[in-house]
Amino acid sequence: MALGRRKYIQRKLFVAEDQISSSPGHPFYTRLEKVFRQYGFDQFCEELCRPFYAENVGRPGFPPGAYFRLLILGYFERIPSERQIAWRVADSLSLREFVKYDVTQSTPDHSTISKTRRILPLSVHSAVFNKVIEILVAEGLLKGKRLGVDATTLEANASMRSLLHNVSGKSYRDYVKGLMAEDKNETDDPGPDDVARFDRRRKNKTFQQRLEQPP
Repeated sequence: MALGRRKYIQRKLFVAEDQISSSPGHPFYTRLEKVFRQYGFDQFCEELCRPFYAENVGRPGFPPGAYFRLLILGYFERIPSERQIAWRVADSLSLREFVKYDVTQSTPDHSTISKTRRILPLSVHSAVFNKVIEILVAEGLLKGKRLGVDATTLEANASMRSLLHNVSGKSYRDYVKGLMAEDKNETDDPGPDDVARFDRRRKNKTFQQRLEQPP
């Protein structure tokens, strides 16, 4: 085989449709598109986002179905930014097909994606997320048996020491000292350390109920 050399070809002014490169499609996204079409994903997104679009104002609108498809692509392709999502779709024939953009159309740039994200509230994104979950459950692709909660313990700005009862005006420390006065085993003039020690040993810390009793 002879060594080939790269040729610099000048672009044609007009190209026939049958000469444009096409893609056989990505098997996963092709199947996903069939499922979305079956459950009316685009119609659902359009009705949900209709209140946030203005008819006949500004440039042509960005279809909601295409916008959420881009977010889905970012998740499946592990793309961390909107700029990279825009580049990936513009560079791939199969992803163009999934987002429903022809090779003759310019795909959305990152600023369009970002602006759409800021226009649509969190409630709309949550509703689309729930719709996708419903589709997965209906297709038997998602089964849940356990519920996990990711929680982080944070120190609150308020503490028991700073609490004041809204009726008596007593502080939490005065309340604990009152309990100590009723205990025969405690000293008559407790210090801060004595109050803290006594409070740690208490089993039922009912600050409000105790202070609501008449003096």
